[in-house]
Amino acid sequence: MTDLLRIEDLHVTFDTDAGAAPAVKGVSLSVAPGEILALVGESGSGKTVTAKSVLGLLPATATAHGRVLLGDGTADPAEDVLAASPARLRALRGTHAAMVFQEPSTALNPVFTIGWQLTEGLRAHGHGGSKAERRTLAVEWLDKVGIPDPATRVNHYPHQLSGGQKQRAVIAMALALGTRLIVADEPTTALDVTVQAEILELLHRCRTDFGTAVLLITHNMGVVADLADRVAVMSEGEVVEQAPVRELFAAPAHPYTRELLAAVPVFGEQSRTPTSTTGDEQPVVRAAELVVDYPGRLGRKGFRAVEGVSFEIRPGEVLGLVGESGSGKTTIGRVVAGLTAATGGELTVFGEPLTARRRTRGRAGHIGYVFQDPAASFNPLLTIADSVAEPLTVHRRELGATAIRAEAEALLNSVHLPRSYADRYPHELSGGQRQRAALARALALRPPLIIADEPTSALDVSVQAKVLDLFTELQRELGFAALFISHDLAVVEQVADRVVVLHRGRIAASGSTAAVLGNPQDDYTRRLVASLPVADPVRQGRREHALDEGVAST
Repeated sequence: MTDLLRIEDLHVTFDTDAGAAPAVKGVSLSVAPGEILALVGESGSGKTVTAKSVLGLLPATATAHGRVLLGDGTADPAEDVLAASPARLRALRGTHAAMVFQEPSTALNPVFTIGWQLTEGLRAHGHGGSKAERRTLAVEWLDKVGIPDPATRVNHYPHQLSGGQKQRAVIAMALALGTRLIVADEPTTALDVTVQAEILELLHRCRTDFGTAVLLITHNMGVVADLADRVAVMSEGEVVEQAPVRELFAAPAHPYTRELLAAVPVFGEQSRTPTSTTGDEQPVVRAAELVVDYPGRLGRKGFRAVEGVSFEIRPGEVLGLVGESGSGKTTIGRVVAGLTAATGGELTVFGEPLTARRRTRGRAGHIGYVFQDPAASFNPLLTIADSVAEPLTVHRRELGATAIRAEAEALLNSVHLPRSYADRYPHELSGGQRQRAALARALALRPPLIIADEPTSALDVSVQAKVLDLFTELQRELGFAALFISHDLAVVEQVADRVVVLHRGRIAASGSTAAVLGNPQDDYTRRLVASLPVADPVRQGRREHALDEGVAST
């Protein structure tokens, strides 16, 4: 079969102040029609740079050599993307190949509605007929990717959608034009396990029903085992191993591949010694019947994001908060941090009631926050070192510039970012590297409470394992309490003492991690556990068969 995509001896270097930095070194890959090729490796290994070269999306600072041939030579003549004119690239994007980016917040325009952005792609490529017909298609595609109430959501702006819903909207935009190749850069990073399963099934149907090929960039080896036909492993800009998915998982040939697979957390096999508390300490955070409403605007109805949620976080304890996208996890984190107002119930932080937007400057340095989207949380005009040092500059300026700089570099080193990264800007780091820098910034003031909103969602499994070990080590050493928000149940099982499971703004289950996740009693938590992909193609196949038969075997 003729390949739909062929990458031949691709080299990509970036111009930096320190000189040329090679990112991709002689990569050769191919994707056949209807095939799903997973590209895996550490953050900064060159996965996303390789993916962007397929659609000619490399920045002006990049220099690329080699060939990126798009088209199978039958229905579409093979064209070298690297040699294509800007006009030809615009014609190829969306119809021949479409990209699903890693960070939906930066891929969507904040001043246009989701529906407008979807229909604009249809209009630009002559699809969908009239304006009304294009709108109908937009609603249909939003429904296909699992966005609830699509007829209403089509009029919403990106900030009105959760992280997972924004990613689903981006996937709808990629699918709507009938593209023959989807380049999916971490398409399930922001999604909880149940919605992730739905998106994976959607991508699988695109392959089986329409012959759409997928180049899948991911760090989730469970997703690879569930979806991919073949796997290519990248390390330091080179492809070190390629093999069919079952062969690679059963007998990885390269040492780096073996290291990657060994770092995958296995749900049900994690162990954490619960934090010992006397029960007499005052909770760091106490929420009682917490309610958060978002008001309607411009004639649109408001909605309730959190309803009647109660929980406590004790000193030195890690509370895991899990649930679907849009269940209220991030909203609760923002309320605890004082970034969003509660509209009902009671909330005390460090024994101080938090009323509508009353925060004292004295408490500002007591909470560290790791935001879900690292690209949106950094000032693009500041270097990474300056961003990490900013809390120290504001709250500990008496240390002096030299000491603050040294502390920033030490923090970056603690999250496994070399000193050479200190003077880079956020756009010069990969998604995973930015997330590690965000964790370093949250720890800068050694706060007694950390709110971590999906802190490992952008990390590959090897770095995730290191960061989780680091998080646990620092948490034990410094004794801070933490609200750990995640959709990855294996990660929560590893780091959390107790778990609260949210469903549509309400608590579905709560208790010790072992009890809630190890022996779920409610239907929703059981569905979450059953939806978790397994990093083993053979076990995943048996599991899917069992689920098809109506037996949710984990």
